[in-house]
Amino acid sequence: MKRIDFLKSPMDIATMAETVYFIENKLDEGQFLQHVVVNVAKIVNMQKDSVLAASVNACDVINIDGMGVVFGARFLGHDVPERVAGVDLFHELLKMSANRDFPVFLLGATNEVVTKTTEKVQTLYPNLTIAGFNDGYFWDNEEALVKKIRESGARLLFVAITSPKKENFINKWQDKLGVDFVMGVGGTFDVVAGKVKRAPNWMQNAGLEWFYRVLQEPGRMWKRYLVTNSQFAYLLLKEKFLTK
Repeated sequence: MKRIDFLKSPMDIATMAETVYFIENKLDEGQFLQHVVVNVAKIVNMQKDSVLAASVNACDVINIDGMGVVFGARFLGHDVPERVAGVDLFHELLKMSANRDFPVFLLGATNEVVTKTTEKVQTLYPNLTIAGFNDGYFWDNEEALVKKIRESGARLLFVAITSPKKENFINKWQDKLGVDFVMGVGGTFDVVAGKVKRAPNWMQNAGLEWFYRVLQEPGRMWKRYLVTNSQFAYLLLKEKFLTK
């Protein structure tokens, strides 16, 4: 997969099919892969959070999640075919894991949400082996959680914790997790469990998912997106017209 540098963040230019094919091949080779997706908010935060930036830079696969980043990269002259949304990749990898008999572990969100997510994906993919699951409130005893994952026999680990906690957790413990693939999936479990609704496809394709989130949770989201979107626009214009 082709890798570019975009606003100080490396990212891989790949389609969904190419990404799944690449990950499956590496799993067959027994090669550890750390995966992450980048969106507008993460790129903005990476400019000032060196720990988050280092965690992202350490990943083996860095997909573009969010049409804002796709449009921005194209604006700067990069040939980006499509985005690889984290929630969609999650489902594609579960489907692949069910077909290949790769056990998975689900980590993150509240106990209620991760339990519902586990039940839902087991219904969607009856042949999928779920080696284990755990909520995201384990910070007082990380080592016990890492041991639980290692002893579960899982080959793929999906971490539904907010940034930058999930990136930093994965980067810190990757050598002791005992899995072949780790992916941070953010709020994916909330979507799968039905707690949060995804934007309609036309809004996703137009880069307006953020606006849909604001409509759902205006009190919590409007300021976050106003600030990050404005900073992202400034970074793009600066890179396009002021950087030599």
